[in-house]
Order: sequence, then structure tokens, then C-alpha cells
Amino acid sequence: MALTAWSPSARAYRPFDGTDAAVAAPGEVEIELQPAGRLHDAGGTALVAPAAVFNYGLGEDWEAVLEGQGETPLSPSGLTSLTAAGAFLKHVVVPGSLQDKTGPSIATEFGVLLPDSTGMSGVGASLAGIVSQRWDWGTIHLNAETVLTRDHHGDVFIGAILEGPLKWTIRPVAEVFYENEFSKEETVSALVGLIWQVRDNLSFDVAFRRGLTNGHPVDEIRAGLTFGFPLRFLDSRVTH
Repeated sequence: MALTAWSPSARAYRPFDGTDAAVAAPGEVEIELQPAGRLHDAGGTALVAPAAVFNYGLGEDWEAVLEGQGETPLSPSGLTSLTAAGAFLKHVVVPGSLQDKTGPSIATEFGVLLPDSTGMSGVGASLAGIVSQRWDWGTIHLNAETVLTRDHHGDVFIGAILEGPLKWTIRPVAEVFYENEFSKEETVSALVGLIWQVRDNLSFDVAFRRGLTNGHPVDEIRAGLTFGFPLRFLDSRVTH
């Protein structure tokens, strides 16, 4: 029960819990997929398979996001459930270095947290602010999010992502965050990993996350890929 109740904040950038101040280009689809991952905490071990985020570029500086993941308790065993589901809109308020301009990129993401497939959870909501800055030596993404959880508790999330140089084919990455679901759960977390950028629209990632939730250790292994393609190619196939 502890494992299936655990739901991370909105993920829109693999392999992190936070996100970046960028959106998919208009008409472009970007899919972030984790075929399988492992989560272990004081309640036992669970298989996270699959976890997916679908991003679609709605227009200039706007993106629609749909996400969710399957979780299967392994020890003790249990039923598979759909968790961490949500639907969001993301908007780049101030284009910056992530959009090949000068200065920081600033974005907001807001939306609805959908009920889990099992249990008695309801509907929640979230509002996040993101600031990203890219330099030759690396990139920093700062996240601040306020949430009304599916159980209707208040929640705040503050995190920072650090990436190595974008020009490196394989770049090291790290993330730290603090999250407090008031009167229920407090989490501090650190993640280290690698992103292999195969080409502009394809990357692979692997990461290990270590956290403490109410003083109890949480370990997670994440591995997946991000790929993108234009939906316009479907129209061209039909016309030909």
C-alpha cells in the first residue's frame, strides 16, 4: 500500500522529477518512455513499468502533456495499478537560452492530477514555475511547484537539475529536491545519472535516486529513452 500510494511530482524531462523551461515545437510529438524501473522503500519493492510522458506542441511556446505509470508491487506482491497520471499545459513565458536567445528561459506548467486506478484517491491540481539557464559548461533548471494532492492535501516541491555540457554526446546529470505534503509526508532526494544524446530527437538515460521519506530510505533505478517526431508526416502519407 505504501508503494502504490507513492506518486512523484509531474515529470516532463527524463530521468528527473522536475522539468525544463522548454516545450515541443508546434506539431511535434515527444515521448518519454521508461520500459521498466525499480522502486524500493520501507514498504517493499515495486516494478515501475511502463512510465510514459506524451508531449505535443500545440503552438508557439505551448505544449500539452499527458503522463502516467504502471506500478506492480513485487515484495509483497500485489495488483498492477495506474498511478501518477495527469494532464497539463506548459507555456514558455519568457524565451531564453533554451530557445537560442539570451538570458534565462522561464516557463509555467499547470494541470490536473488524475485518480489512481485503485484505491480511493480523487482529483488534484498543480501549478509550477520553471527557470532554466544554459551555458557552455552546462545547464541548470530550477523548479518550484505547489500542489493539491489527489487526497486533497497541500504539497510543495522545490528542486534543481544540473546537466553537463550540451555538446557532449554523453553528459552527466544530477538533481536534488525537497517535497513536503503537509501533515503527511516529507521527502528529500538526490539523483545522479547520464544522458546519451544520440541525435536531436533521440536520447537514452539511466539514473539512480536515493531519498528519505519521513526518515525512511527510498531507492529507485530509472532507465529509459526520449524520442520525437512530427505528426505532419501522417498527413503527407495520406495525401500520397
